[in-house]
Amino acid sequence: MPQRSSKNNVIITEANPQSPISESYRTLRTNIDFSLVDNDNKVIMVTSTQQAEGKTTTAVNMAVAYAQTEKKVLIVDADMRRPNVHNMFRRPNRVGLSNLLAGQYTVQELVTETHIPHLEMLSAGVIPHNPSELLSSERWVQFIEFAKNKYDVVIIDTPPALSLPDAQLVAGHSCGVVIVIDVGKVKREAVKKMKSNLEHAKGRILGVVLNNMNKKEAGTYAYQY
Repeated sequence: MPQRSSKNNVIITEANPQSPISESYRTLRTNIDFSLVDNDNKVIMVTSTQQAEGKTTTAVNMAVAYAQTEKKVLIVDADMRRPNVHNMFRRPNRVGLSNLLAGQYTVQELVTETHIPHLEMLSAGVIPHNPSELLSSERWVQFIEFAKNKYDVVIIDTPPALSLPDAQLVAGHSCGVVIVIDVGKVKREAVKKMKSNLEHAKGRILGVVLNNMNKKEAGTYAYQY
C-alpha cells in the first residue's frame, strides 16, 4: 500500500471509503477471506518487525473494512507495551486486555462499542510489567475461545514480532498472520528472521502489507497471499 501511518489517527476506510487506499484494504480483506475460506470465525493477527511501520493503522482499517460488510468484528489491542488502538478510536485506555488477563474484570465489562457499526473494541488496558506472561496464561486461551464464538472476525494488533515474544504467543492462537512492512525502514534479513520466528510458533503467514512503496521498489518487493 502506498501509504504512511496516519499521524492524526484518521481511519481512512471510514473517512474516505472510495479512496485508493480504502480499496486496498478491501482487497486485503478479500484475499484473507480466500485464504481462510474454511474458517467460519476468523482470528487474524497483525504485526510488524519494529515500531512505527503502520501495523495499528492496518489492523484498525482491516477491522473497519470487515465491519462494513456487516460482519460482527472485534479489534483487540494486544500491544500491551505501546498500545495505540484506543487512540485511533479516540477512546481512553484506563482498563482493557491486561486487566482481563490479570483477572480483575470480565470480558463483558471491558469490550466496548465503537462509533463504527458492527465493530467493538478491547483496548490494551494498564501497561503491565509482564505482558508475555499474561499472553501465556489460560485466561488468554479462554478469551480467544470466547471471541471466536461471539464474533465473525477478530483482529489482534500485537507488538513487533522481531525482538519480542508477545507476537509469537498470539500467533499460535490465530488463524493467520498479516505482516506489515515499511519498505524504507526494514531490511530483508529482519523480515526473514521475523517470519521464521512466527512460523516456529505455528503462525500461518497470510501475507505481507508493504507500506510506503514507490514505483521503483514495487518491482523488487512482492505483495502476496
